[in-house]
Amino acid sequence: MTDSSQGTPPSASRSTGRKPRTPGRIVLSILKWIVIVGVALAVIGAGVFGVLYARQGIPNPNTDFQTNLTSVYYADGQEQMSTFAVQNRVSIPLSEMPQTVKQSVVAGENETFWEDPGISIAGLMRAAASLVGPKDAVGGSTITQQYVKVMYLTQEKTFTRKLTEILVSLKIGQELSKEDILERYLNAVYFGRGAYGIQAASQAYFGVDAKDLNLAQSVALTAIINSPNNLDPGRGEAQRRDLLERYQYVLNQMVKLKYITDDQRAQIYTALPDFPALDSAESRWGGPKGHLLKMVQDELKGAGFDDAQIQGGGLRITTTIDKTMQDAAVSAAQDQANRIAKAQNQDPNYYHPAIASIDTGTGAILAMYGGPNYTADYTNYATTPRAAGSTFKPWALVAGLRDGASLTDRFNGNTFTLKGEPKPITNGGHNYGPVTLEKATTSSINTAYVDLVTQMKDGPQKVIQAALDAGLTNNKWQATANIPLGSAEVSPLEAARGFATLANEGRRTTPHIIAQVTDMKGQVVYSPTINPEQTVENDVSINAVNALLGVTQDGTGQAAVAGLKYEVAGKTGTNFSNGETLATWFVGATRQISTAFVLTAGPEARSNLGRNTYGSTYSAVGWNAYMKVAMAGKDKIDFPAPVKQTRKGSFTAPPAPSPTATVPTAAPTSGAQPTTPTTKPEPADPVDPEDPTEPTDAPTSARPTTRPTHTPPGKPTTTPTARP
Repeated sequence: MTDSSQGTPPSASRSTGRKPRTPGRIVLSILKWIVIVGVALAVIGAGVFGVLYARQGIPNPNTDFQTNLTSVYYADGQEQMSTFAVQNRVSIPLSEMPQTVKQSVVAGENETFWEDPGISIAGLMRAAASLVGPKDAVGGSTITQQYVKVMYLTQEKTFTRKLTEILVSLKIGQELSKEDILERYLNAVYFGRGAYGIQAASQAYFGVDAKDLNLAQSVALTAIINSPNNLDPGRGEAQRRDLLERYQYVLNQMVKLKYITDDQRAQIYTALPDFPALDSAESRWGGPKGHLLKMVQDELKGAGFDDAQIQGGGLRITTTIDKTMQDAAVSAAQDQANRIAKAQNQDPNYYHPAIASIDTGTGAILAMYGGPNYTADYTNYATTPRAAGSTFKPWALVAGLRDGASLTDRFNGNTFTLKGEPKPITNGGHNYGPVTLEKATTSSINTAYVDLVTQMKDGPQKVIQAALDAGLTNNKWQATANIPLGSAEVSPLEAARGFATLANEGRRTTPHIIAQVTDMKGQVVYSPTINPEQTVENDVSINAVNALLGVTQDGTGQAAVAGLKYEVAGKTGTNFSNGETLATWFVGATRQISTAFVLTAGPEARSNLGRNTYGSTYSAVGWNAYMKVAMAGKDKIDFPAPVKQTRKGSFTAPPAPSPTATVPTAAPTSGAQPTTPTTKPEPADPVDPEDPTEPTDAPTSARPTTRPTHTPPGKPTTTPTARP
C-alpha cells in the first residue's frame, strides 16, 4: 500500500490554511509598519523634546534690550535738548499704551495670541508653505516668539536657534502672563528710524507720546513692525504704497476679530495718517548743541557714571543751559562770523567764533557756542585754548595788587626794550609817559603792564599764580616779563571763569553744565556741589574789577556796553603777528553773568582776521548782542566801590615823575630802558596793539573820575590817594 503523503509536494504542505499575498495586502502591511515606526519615533521625539524642554533655561537678556533712552533737557526742565541711547527706547507700562495699539499688533502679528501657548503650529506650517508657494514668505512666529528672539537670542537663521526659540517661548508662556508678554514685546520690538518700543516709535514717526496715538497712527506703527526698513513711508513712494497695503491688512484683521467696526475701518481705510517731517536719529548730535551734549557726557563720567548708565539708563538730565540765552549765543557768534566773512570776502565757515557764558555765583554754564555743527567738526572752540592777547592783563593786575601796588601807582607808558630782548615793547606806536595802573588798564597800555611785572620779585610767576587762582589752566605758559601781553593760551570757558571769580569778589566756582539727574523712578541721583572758594583776596578782586570797569566806560571795550544798562568789568584782547590779527577777544562780567567771546580764523582762510581788527571790532560787538538778551529783566546790581589796600609785598613804586615829563628820565628799577622813537615802530611779537585810538561802536561814556569808596566792616573810611 502506498503512502499518499509521499505524493504531496513540500511547498503545498506549508501553505495549508493561508491566503495568497496580494499587492494590496503588501501596501497595508507597509503602512502598518510606517505607523508603528512613526508612533515610536514620535514617542521618542516627545521624550527628547521633553528632556530638551526640561533642560532649557531662559537665557540672560541681550544687554542692549535692557537699556532705556536718556533724555537731556534745557534748564527749564521742559524743553528737550536731545537724547542719549544705545537703542532709542523709553519703556512704558501697558496701561500707558492705547487699546488700539494692543489690538492692532495682535491682529497684525498674532491673532491667536490670547489663546496660544507661546507658539503656533498653524503659523509655523503657513510660514513653511509660503516658502514654496508663489507669494512672499509670511512670518510664522507668535508675538511671544518675536519677543524671545529679540530679547534673548540672535537673528541668525539656523535650526538650533529656531528650536531654542520655540523652547524658550513655551517657557516664557508658562512663566509670564499674556499682559506681561505684550508689554515687554511692545517695549522691545524694532519700529525703524532707530526706535525700539512703541514710545520711541511714536516720537520718531509722529512726534507724540504713545498714549496720544489715534487709531490710524496705531495701526500704521504696528504695520511697520512687519518690515521696518521696507515700510518706512519717509523712504519713498514705493515704501509708502507697501505700508498702505500692510496697513489695510491689519485693519481687515481688526474687523475680523471684532476689535473695530466696519464703519471705523471705512473712515481711515483708503489713506495712511499724516507723517510729519521729523528729525532723524542722526540729528540728535547735529548743530551747536552737539558740543553741549559732549560736555554733559564728560561731566557725568567725571561724576562716576559709566557709558551703560549714560547711554541706556533711562536718566533724565536737566542742564544749566538757558534756551533763550543759548539761541542768542548761537545768533551772536554766527552773525560775527558772517560780518568778518563779508569784510574779508571769505566763507563764514572759515572763521571760528566761540562764546562761553557762566553764572558768576554758581559756575553754571548758561550758554555756550563751540562751533556750528558738532558732527562736522568735533572741536569745541569754547573749550579750546587760544592766545589770550590783553585779556591776560587782569592777572598781572591781580598779581600787582596782591604784591602791594595800587591803582594810582604809576608805570612806564613809553616804548622800551627789556634787557636781553632784541625787540622793543610798544603800544602800537603810542607813548603815554608815566601812567597809573588804572589808566594802563583802561587803555590797555602794554609797556606799563610789562613794567609792572618787572617791578615785582618773581613777577611772571606771580602773574601765573594769579591766573591759576582765578580758575585758568596753565597751558604751557612762559614765565617771561611780557606774559601780560597775551601769548599765553586760554580757553573762552576758563576766561569766563576767571572774570566770574573777580565779579564774585574773589570766590571761585567750578563751571558745570548739569543741574540735576534723576533715574527712571524720579529719584535724584546726581546734582553738582556748589561750593565757592575764596581764591583771590576780597579787596584785590574788588579793586581789580574797578580798574576793569574803566575799560568798558572809557577805554577799548566801549562797544561791549552800548545800550547795555549794567556795569561791566571787561577787557578786550588782540593777538597780533606780522601785520595780521590772529585772534580777538572780549571777556566781561556783570555782577550776575560772566561771558567770553573769541574769534579766530581757520587754516582755510586766505588770511587770518586781516589788519586793523581788534577786540572791539567783532568780539565786543558779539558779546554785546548776546549779553543784551542774557541780562534782559535782571536786577541792576553795581559792583562794590574801590577799597583801601594796606598790602605789603615785593613791589616798590618807582620814583615820582615830574608833572611835565612825558618820558621817564631814569630807567625803571627792573632794567626796562625807555626810548623815544621818532618813527612808528613795528610791534614785537606777540603783542596786543590795543589803545584808545582803536575804533569803537559806542560813544565815550560819562564815567565819573572817582567812585565812592566801599569800606568793609571794621576798616577806616579813607580813599586811596595818588602818589605825587
